[in-house]
Amino acid sequence: MRSMRVGAIAGIATVGLALAACSGGTGGEGGSADQTVFRVAFNQDIDHPQAQALLEVSDALEEATDGAYRFELFTDETLGDQAATIEQVQSGTLDFAIVAGSLLENFEPDFSVVNLPYLYESPEHQMSVLNDPEIMGDLYETVVDDNIQVLTAYHGGVRNVYTTEGPIETPEDLAGLKIRVIGSDTNVLMMELMGGVGTPMAQGEVYTAIQSGVLDGAENNELIYSTLSHDEIAGYYSYTQHLMMPDYLIASPAIWDGLDDETRGILEGLLADSVDTELELFATAVDEAVAAAEEAGATFSEADVDAFREAVLPIHEERVTSDLTQSIYDAIDAARG
Repeated sequence: MRSMRVGAIAGIATVGLALAACSGGTGGEGGSADQTVFRVAFNQDIDHPQAQALLEVSDALEEATDGAYRFELFTDETLGDQAATIEQVQSGTLDFAIVAGSLLENFEPDFSVVNLPYLYESPEHQMSVLNDPEIMGDLYETVVDDNIQVLTAYHGGVRNVYTTEGPIETPEDLAGLKIRVIGSDTNVLMMELMGGVGTPMAQGEVYTAIQSGVLDGAENNELIYSTLSHDEIAGYYSYTQHLMMPDYLIASPAIWDGLDDETRGILEGLLADSVDTELELFATAVDEAVAAAEEAGATFSEADVDAFREAVLPIHEERVTSDLTQSIYDAIDAARG
């Protein structure tokens, strides 16, 4: 049985409790008096590959530190949506959170360079560059002053468009359709160039918005489409393959810097290994999600990827405007197979 428990309580722990846990003064329910339990917020369910990868990290961390440290995962937006959990990490009321890469653009616009459409040739290419400190170190450093420490980048799937009315083959098919995107200027502009109307919205609100007609669809990977039952209300999933956006495990710098060197080194190694674990789990989960969605009545179809790629390429030039973004962009391009 996994030692990492899934939080089932609602609400947010107080600052005092968070500081006590991080100092090793409390082990929480089920923990020993000298065990530090790090709380991790996640907006998807416990079966998601990122959650499963962190479960393995927690088990290994507890074993490697003789029970001194472990994680407790709060799934399904128990502690709020991703924007709210970033604020909690910043304030020190939450230890770790997994958040969409585009949300960090709100703190440092240069993060848009790694969230561009049609940027990566494969998940392996994406992970190799985003977890390379030589390439990404300076960018990750820009948000430390915002009390955000980027620890690891995870593959967040390949995002495609799904709608209520029919398959999407070309940008013209998206004309006038309100499509949910994650809240960032880059994503809104991307959907506009793809032909639709980008509509930022928290993930927990999307099902009702599509069901009621406020949205005509959304864009996301197959896991979200199936596990959040969006296949029930938007039965046409079109492989535009427009975006491979990373997710990040973030922490408060105070939490991270408060670890002793040995523990920090152990955790760094475990998180590095978890990137490969998550990639393998994600590939399997996609196959299972597609099968489940098809069984629920969803239709999967190909789109004119070249047409969409050509439509959005101007955003690359618009977002790569500084020496830092240009160096990262060039490094990503050079790392192609």
